[in-house]
Amino acid sequence: MSTPQSAILPEAAQHALYMVINVAENTKDVVKQCASLPALIDSIKKEHKVDKLYASLAFGADYWDAIYSKGRPQRLKTFVDLGKGDVSAPATGGDVFLHIHSDRKDMTYVLASEFIKPIKGSINVLDEVDGFHYLDNRDLTDFIDGTENPEGEERAEVALIEDEPEFNGGSYVLAQRYVHNLPKWQKVTDNEQEKIIGRTKPDSVELEDDIRPETAHISRVVIEEDGEELEIVRHSLPYGQASGDAGLFFLAYSKDNTILEKMLANIFGISGDGLYDHLMNYTTAKSGAYFFAPSVEMLKGTGN
Repeated sequence: MSTPQSAILPEAAQHALYMVINVAENTKDVVKQCASLPALIDSIKKEHKVDKLYASLAFGADYWDAIYSKGRPQRLKTFVDLGKGDVSAPATGGDVFLHIHSDRKDMTYVLASEFIKPIKGSINVLDEVDGFHYLDNRDLTDFIDGTENPEGEERAEVALIEDEPEFNGGSYVLAQRYVHNLPKWQKVTDNEQEKIIGRTKPDSVELEDDIRPETAHISRVVIEEDGEELEIVRHSLPYGQASGDAGLFFLAYSKDNTILEKMLANIFGISGDGLYDHLMNYTTAKSGAYFFAPSVEMLKGTGN
């Protein structure tokens, strides 16, 4: 049975580190270091006597053949620019995506540092973001985030591939960094904010259909087909500096990349109904990339 990488199924810990990497040279050395990640996690947990330290590595379509030359996940693809004008998401790519989370911020730093130390001269880090739990699991918009995130055993059913035997235990990944325009958002009344999100602000109760606009965030991302909701496992967390950019690093794992594509199409107004997610009037996507996180067994055997 295939084993999923450790970051995918547990609920998001208090701190996360998201790193997008391009490989410049010495691909074999980078691949070897990627294969060593599970052992590195175990070593750091033992040395520092920490229980909650999770990590996963995922790989972009353009880099996949360096990782595994015998085939590729059937739905792995390259992210493309979405939308237009102010309601758009750029394709910024990346060969390798590292996701770490822990209840100790120092441990996310230690693991990331130890991972990249031997390969620093062979990679370019495109983005490195420290995420954190904010208040009672809220986004910086002050709305609770991830209300309908799957729980318990359902997380594996939603996140892990079961229909591609060679890649079972793996997961498709969407990574995007958003910068919020908080001064603009904070000028909007609570009542209007609730209509933009589609939920109540204090307790995240979904607004009734007759008062929730079709352009509300919930209206755009909650998709039903054949009577069932299309679900993803979110590992998104807020990030930011009090004196600089602040927003949300959106991270999702899914057994089916087409679910992620449908949600993005609804958000950025390219689904064909002429509508878009009006939350995009207050936040801007600064990055976007698809990856695939293989099982632990495949990760350990990368380069073959």
